[in-house]
Amino acid sequence: MKQVKFIPEPRIEGATLSLLASYGEKYGKILTPPIPAEEILESHLELDLRIDDLPRLLDVPDVLGATWIQQRRVRIDQSLDPTVHPSNEGRYRFTVSHEIGHWELHRYLFPGNPNQGSLFTEEAEPIVCRSGAKDSMEWQADCFAGYLLMPKEMVFRVWEGVYGKLEPYVAVDEIAGLSARWGLGFDGRPTVGVARDMAREFKVSGQAMQIRLVGLGLIRTTAPEPDLFAR
Repeated sequence: MKQVKFIPEPRIEGATLSLLASYGEKYGKILTPPIPAEEILESHLELDLRIDDLPRLLDVPDVLGATWIQQRRVRIDQSLDPTVHPSNEGRYRFTVSHEIGHWELHRYLFPGNPNQGSLFTEEAEPIVCRSGAKDSMEWQADCFAGYLLMPKEMVFRVWEGVYGKLEPYVAVDEIAGLSARWGLGFDGRPTVGVARDMAREFKVSGQAMQIRLVGLGLIRTTAPEPDLFAR
């Protein structure tokens, strides 16, 4: 994996907003979820998107996605195909957005003219995205995907429309109850109901939605301090 420069999260978020704005100028502003990740990749960025058996193709286990910068190709593993595995739609859309993140953030690492396509360039090694990989490049692409699929202002607008206000949901008791019944999620917390409900609106996984809502302060996982001045 190539070494990447450090990119602050606000710059990654800014890159997603710039991409959404340029897509909006061409096809119309996206006002409601879900974000059309496939259309952004194929129609706007003009990349070739297909589903394939990536472990067989690349002879690497646990591959979810791969991007060939010079050939402008993106491949998503067949295990995430939402037409065959509808329950994986959220993971599929996140992986598509993750590959968009590699294109937007990391194509400078592959010198040459990607517009020439495979007819004029030698076959190059792809960016290979494996399940559980968390090096700097993969973290940046994950971060990009979260910001792209769940833009802050859109999340706030949908939350306020559903719950009537922007007051955060304190999830401490629900998390404790779910943990006792079902065990913990990958990040140490099970997914709470409000995150699952919002995830359906944005067509992302409940875990990805919960991470975003916690980051925006709309879900609190610790009890608020008592207000000493409350009557």
